Amino acid sequence: MTRRQSKGAAAGTAALALGALGVVFGDIGTSPLYALQTVFSTDDFAVKPNTVDVFGVISMVFWSITMIVTVKFVVFIMRADNDGEGGIMALIALIQGERLGRSKLKWGLIAAGLFGVALFYGDGMITPAISVLSAVEGVEVAAPGLEEFVVPITIAILVVLFSAQKFGTEYIGRAFGPVMIVWFVVLTAAGIGQLSSDPAMLKALSPTYAIDFFTAHPKVTFISLGAIVLTITGAEALYADMGHFGRKPISRAWFFVVFPALTINYLGQGSLILENPSNISNPFFLLFPDWAHIPMVLLATVATVIASQAVISGAFSVTRQAVQLGFLPRLKISQTSNEAIGQVYVPAVNWGLMVAVMVLVIGFGSSAKLASAYGVAVVGTLTIDTLLFLVVVRTLWKKPMWMVLLGGAVFLTIDLTFLAANLTKIFHGGWFPLGIGLVIFTVLATWEKGHDAVARIREKKEGKLLDFVAMVRDRQPPILRVPGTAVYLNAHPETTPLALKDSLRRDHVIHERIVIVSLVMTKVPFVDDADRITDDDLGDPYDGMNHLTFRIGFMDVPDVPALLRLVNDDPDSVPADGPIDVDDAYYYVSDLMVKTGGEVEMAEWRKKLFMVMYRNSASASNHFQLPPERTVIESSGIRI
Repeated sequence: MTRRQSKGAAAGTAALALGALGVVFGDIGTSPLYALQTVFSTDDFAVKPNTVDVFGVISMVFWSITMIVTVKFVVFIMRADNDGEGGIMALIALIQGERLGRSKLKWGLIAAGLFGVALFYGDGMITPAISVLSAVEGVEVAAPGLEEFVVPITIAILVVLFSAQKFGTEYIGRAFGPVMIVWFVVLTAAGIGQLSSDPAMLKALSPTYAIDFFTAHPKVTFISLGAIVLTITGAEALYADMGHFGRKPISRAWFFVVFPALTINYLGQGSLILENPSNISNPFFLLFPDWAHIPMVLLATVATVIASQAVISGAFSVTRQAVQLGFLPRLKISQTSNEAIGQVYVPAVNWGLMVAVMVLVIGFGSSAKLASAYGVAVVGTLTIDTLLFLVVVRTLWKKPMWMVLLGGAVFLTIDLTFLAANLTKIFHGGWFPLGIGLVIFTVLATWEKGHDAVARIREKKEGKLLDFVAMVRDRQPPILRVPGTAVYLNAHPETTPLALKDSLRRDHVIHERIVIVSLVMTKVPFVDDADRITDDDLGDPYDGMNHLTFRIGFMDVPDVPALLRLVNDDPDSVPADGPIDVDDAYYYVSDLMVKTGGEVEMAEWRKKLFMVMYRNSASASNHFQLPPERTVIESSGIRI
């Protein structure tokens, strides 16, 4: 690599690191707004603003961030990528592959992963509520008379945020990085300003103070863990967004900007509490002089909107992946950027999240009360991440068992301790993410089971494609061929599209040009164009019948017309019959009318739930980017 290339690569990494600051670190970066305030208000102020407790809490905060975020995620888990992509869905895709032989173990792990995905949706509901609410609560410090307006202002901001999702974040996103740079600089400056008058707080970086805190009162220490977990919210985002920015830019942004800023700010808040115990009411905003309170409320609000945006966008991305991997029905998904494939909008998810967030804000009323619900979702997801990662280390990386057991002993002990502490808050709000998680898990598992059953029944009904083609070719007198191109979509590459069989049975004619298209979903996020196309002339390259199989990654957009144009653009892929008339072709899709009463082994209520989801799936023309005016839906019935 030349010096110029090296400089260019460094500049590119720096640009990605800047972008990561806006998208990846919004959640964890805004935790100082409410984390320590919650710690000292937990369980009727069980944690006292005295030297032992404050030093102990700050030490536990620092080492929690160090062990869980820095060591577990940045150093280890981010090395487990699926073709560059990270996140719990990527881990599920790895485990879903053929490399795990024991089916019970495999599906047990997938089920655990799906519950982690379900908890992520609960996190996606709570993060916008607690983040924006905690920022607006700064008004109580700046102008105490405006306390009654905190909830209405929060609601108004969130309504605007969710209403703007349909426009995408392409333009707003460009400002995220610089805004968060300002945010982390302000966090650092505020912490340094306080520490300059009391540098003794730096001693809290030693783990001995956490040990002294536990020794002095273990019960209070355990209770405090339920709130200290708030300092690591957003840790999963580092891993989940790895595909957008890369491991190196995220790591550099963490080590050089985010980690130091968070550490210094938490140290400053601890020093402020020791200086005046009454500061536990809102140690973040009280770090700043009176004249800065209003500007900080505004900056904090913008930062929390960015954090919320990242979580909402993450929910859209996870939903698309779940649809592609077969855990959710087809949903209406809109691409909001011509350049960034990850920028999508899912209306059903957006409005569902908005309703849930509004209920949370109105129902809980304050960030301190919401914090009780937050920890369960966060730690549950982190624990499942650890479990799946250990499986990957053992089964895919083939690392020795002693290494897996050592890693599990360290990280699972930490995760499970945090989880146990947060489970004590079930009756104080922790029930919400668990309830949401169970509902969403039921939906995901029911769809996967029902969809698999429908696919098996459908394959039997379709019959072998080669048998159908042989029948067409051998029919005497020959079947009449009408002008035009018909593209038939079929899920299974080896079976006959029901739409083709039904149209022949009804009309007794077929088109001059028949192109059967099968999309095969892979367990990798993206597929290179060079590896995407498989062409099968079905035994005769000149009879107008072709079968094209396209390999699709679970983050690829299943755009059938674009895939067909890709065939035309590649001289090696063009069928012997010539290019496909993509713009004038008619697209045929087989649609099944599913009814109960079959022999599929599912509880009746789950069959009915599956049918509701199946009947409300998005149209095939929308999902596969087909032109509605040239798309024909052929229906037939089955029973499950």
